[in-house]
Amino acid sequence: MTVHHRTVLVNGYEVFYREAGPAEAPVLLLLHGYPTSSHMFRHLIPALAGDYRVIAPDHIGFGRSATPSLDEFPYTFDALTQVTRGFLREVGVTRYTVYVQDYGAPIAWRLALADPDSVEGVISQNGNAYEEGFVPEFWAPIWAYHDDPSDENERALRPALEREAVEWQYLHGVPDATLVDPDAWEHDLALLARPGIDRAQLHLFGDYENNRALYPFIQEWLRTSGVPVLAVWGRNDEIFAAAGAEAFRRDSPDARIELLDAGHFVLESNLDDVVRIIRDWLSTRAI
Repeated sequence: MTVHHRTVLVNGYEVFYREAGPAEAPVLLLLHGYPTSSHMFRHLIPALAGDYRVIAPDHIGFGRSATPSLDEFPYTFDALTQVTRGFLREVGVTRYTVYVQDYGAPIAWRLALADPDSVEGVISQNGNAYEEGFVPEFWAPIWAYHDDPSDENERALRPALEREAVEWQYLHGVPDATLVDPDAWEHDLALLARPGIDRAQLHLFGDYENNRALYPFIQEWLRTSGVPVLAVWGRNDEIFAAAGAEAFRRDSPDARIELLDAGHFVLESNLDDVVRIIRDWLSTRAI
């Protein structure tokens, strides 16, 4: 399946995106997490594009999208969502099933709350919507930085921008590390090293706390909308625990929960499993 690599101007910023599939087909919107980009979906896009229009943008400050300085762009999840809403308008998408991972989740939750009827389904791949999902040891320095962005708390977070932590995100919880393409983290590290990106990412770390206030509202939306939910999750993830996947059943009793023997970046080690599960789940729905 041919994948197109395109750029569109949104609110004065260039947004890069990957797209494949028939233009008139139902839309799958893929929203990536930290520290990656739409690059994380490079194999998933052609695998799902036969019957769907699959679209994966890079958030501002990530991948090949614009990287304005912190003085030029606020680097909050609210701001990233506003750009994503503008992106959807530019590419002519009004209804979609959203696939979220990591940072993609709070962006999607804001999209859903702003326009609940636009979301036809939710696929969460280690994309959190519940307090149970947070692994305390990982998140403690992020909460501390939000509460007090001191030099000391910043120093505690800066290693998250460096090689050891980025490689760890890809490799922890993966039984066979040889399945993970090292080009994935080398790609991320090269882009993280660009001037000013460290300040932007630190600001997003500090803003993540504000996503937790959305959880009661997104949970209510899940309950009242009956939107179909698939959680396909790396059960060994030490960032977002498997309990975060299982919690979806509380508000979506018919949610399908698939816990794979993998870590945070399931697509790197278990692509075939994820594709099979998504295809089966989509086939049971009329979208």
